[in-house]
Amino acid sequence: MKKSMIAIASLLVVGVLFLAGCQSNDKADDSASSEKTLRVGTEGTYSPFSFRDDNDKLTGYDVDVAKAVAKKIDYKVEFVEAPWDSMLAAFDANKSDVIFNQVAITDERKEKYLFSTPYSISHPALIVNKDNDEIKDFADLEGKTSAQSLTSNYAQMAEDLGAEISSVDGFSKAVELVGNNRADATLNDDVTYYDYLNQKPDAPIKIVKTSDESTEVAAMFHQGDEELVKKVDKAIKELQDDGTLTKLSEKYFKRDISK
Repeated sequence: MKKSMIAIASLLVVGVLFLAGCQSNDKADDSASSEKTLRVGTEGTYSPFSFRDDNDKLTGYDVDVAKAVAKKIDYKVEFVEAPWDSMLAAFDANKSDVIFNQVAITDERKEKYLFSTPYSISHPALIVNKDNDEIKDFADLEGKTSAQSLTSNYAQMAEDLGAEISSVDGFSKAVELVGNNRADATLNDDVTYYDYLNQKPDAPIKIVKTSDESTEVAAMFHQGDEELVKKVDKAIKELQDDGTLTKLSEKYFKRDISK
């Protein structure tokens, strides 16, 4: 009789433990399934901000910032890659929650979207040949040749300063002309310059003047997502305060572009 009672008691204990284990697993599954996902729109072809490395892994400054932000707010990150126009179209179609892709804050965009605290700041820079001692300020561009992409804001800026425009297709072509003394200067943002110099440290160019005016880059959100913006703002501030943004900046640019 005693043996029978002991056996029954043992079975009861095993049953209780089994049920407790099942409940524990159910809670873990519920926790895992309730993890929120942040769908991040990005180009994936815009080095060094958002691109695929030699191992086809999505990486870049903006990608790393997005990952760090998602971790801070306890979200799983899912990247939605597409060229610029398609990326914006997908965002407008609600196929992504936020864009991390060097989106500058403009008055026009603020009418349609919400923006986070900036995580990247650039400034217009005057770039010349490393041996050029004649051009020292933006005003010195008057009467000089400036290599620019015709459709860029910097081409208009150079014209307003009195420069003659030498048309080129992109920044690399512009600095190639400057380096070969086939153009006196080029205007572009300092972030682009430092990225180029990071890839080609021996390039015969230099910045002689940087404008006080700045272009602020931030994460872009849908109207109505104010709560998500608050979370991301808090995360970005923490990443600024703990030095993460500075570390990521120096990783890709060898300088801090976060402030």
